[in-house]
Amino acid sequence: ATAVLLSAAKSSAQRTESAPVSPAADLLRRMADGELTAALAVPAATLPGAAFPSAVRVAGSADGGMTKLRGTIPAVADALPADVLLVPADGVPNALFLVEATAPGVHRIPVTSLDMTRQLCDVTLDGAPARQLAVGQAAEAAAEAGLLAGATVLAAEEVGLAQRCLDMTVAYLKERHQFARPIGSFQALKHRLADLWTMITQARAASRYAAACLADGDPDAPVAVALAKSACGDAAIAAAQECVQMHGGIGFTWEHPAHLYLKRAKASSVLFGTPGAHRAALATLVNLPGPDA
Repeated sequence: ATAVLLSAAKSSAQRTESAPVSPAADLLRRMADGELTAALAVPAATLPGAAFPSAVRVAGSADGGMTKLRGTIPAVADALPADVLLVPADGVPNALFLVEATAPGVHRIPVTSLDMTRQLCDVTLDGAPARQLAVGQAAEAAAEAGLLAGATVLAAEEVGLAQRCLDMTVAYLKERHQFARPIGSFQALKHRLADLWTMITQARAASRYAAACLADGDPDAPVAVALAKSACGDAAIAAAQECVQMHGGIGFTWEHPAHLYLKRAKASSVLFGTPGAHRAALATLVNLPGPDA
């Protein structure tokens, strides 16, 4: 949400020092002060570079220069605890709107998620009042900035998850004994851990490069983010699966936390696009010909 508002604020028309602060800039200040939280109201699996979301449409005007919005957005991440929603809406032209989460006509229905630690909900707008933040190309750029930033941060989280699973597994293999020796001394397990360490190291490099590109405004950011999200998603799933497997019987029990890491890894791999979707996008971004070319 912060990246969306930064982009929207930058795209605001030039103003003098005496002109009022833009809604996007004011919202950024309130978020920085901790007064409220915001969520970008798009489906959680939306891929950066995808078409501008069209689930919500402009349904008319309301009092006070507000606009009415109508539509349903499925599986929105972190919309339940948010104070305001940043809603891309289909119109002539397309625009990005600010909607108060408790406004009339706003309905949030919790959705059961594989990852119990990340809340999802369906958001329905039934003539909900909204204030315009950006319009046209500025709105599309703001939504894309939010998706790129979200995918980049999530890739970094996936690297942390993968590293945590590796650390837990190594510690367990040093403690668990079979045939009077630590099972971590078995060559087959050593090789699996070495492969996993290599995979995580490569994913971490991709994640750091994506973050650097995004921070510097590098035009290579879309390519770097697609690479990072695909590599980090695969690494997180592989590490969580190995964590469950190498913990043996205890790794399959509810009492052990291994299943929580696996659920988070699986769910995170879908958010902002699956690794496969990002690889397909990467091929397009770098102009890689398809198998039939």
